[in-house]
Amino acid sequence: MVKVYTIASGKGGTGKTTVSVNLGTTLAQLGKKTYLMDADIGMANVGLVLGLQDAPVTLHEVLAGKGNINDAIYEGPCGLNVIPSGISLQGFQQADPDRIRDVLGDLVDRCEYLIIDAPAGISKDGVVPLAVADEVILVVNPELSSIVDALKTKILTEVVGGHVLGSIINRVDQEKTEAITKKMEKVIGVKVIGIIPEDANVRRASSAKTPIVLKFPASPAAKAIRRVASDLAGVSYVEEKTAASKEGFIDRLSKALFRKKPAE
Repeated sequence: MVKVYTIASGKGGTGKTTVSVNLGTTLAQLGKKTYLMDADIGMANVGLVLGLQDAPVTLHEVLAGKGNINDAIYEGPCGLNVIPSGISLQGFQQADPDRIRDVLGDLVDRCEYLIIDAPAGISKDGVVPLAVADEVILVVNPELSSIVDALKTKILTEVVGGHVLGSIINRVDQEKTEAITKKMEKVIGVKVIGIIPEDANVRRASSAKTPIVLKFPASPAAKAIRRVASDLAGVSYVEEKTAASKEGFIDRLSKALFRKKPAE
């Protein structure tokens, strides 16, 4: 059976799209037939992150009745199927968010996992993704405004009949993870299912329009995201080996023999 996860946040700028893209990529990498849909039709970013900003047909055209969903599906990294939204204001104005239910009905028979990148905040556009998902995952930053807005999103999800699986805390100081986890679970009232540390490689990967789990697979953020994806897929997490650990005996021996001597 297909599993639908909506990735949501109470405010913009939490890293929600980055989490969505990398979770989707990792699930596809694990051999799962995975679709990623950018339901943030007003402030779409999935296409930008994956270099699909010039896609001729997007979710905008589908929701406006001017395009077919089959034409709005693009192949992403590791075989991930991506349905981006457009970035034009005109496309947003013409799109009818009520049609998202029909689009989801077309997609659920095609995949094992459907990741929905939901609009940030509380709006009409954001209600449907919260209501239709099997589970909602909140992406939260360790700051008061983000925590409060995430709590509002959790309440809204429950009001519309949805269910929050848990939260992912993004951009965390690694020395404060235990304290932040306890605080989040107490205030928001849901389990913390992942902690993504502050990692400069996230920005570098974004600039390269490549998911961090592929661009810098041994980075702390990539490892954290793969742990969450492995849990969602019900498989054991396998630690990504660093370049150093992949070196063979001959490589290490050569380095030891020909290492420069320190200047006397």
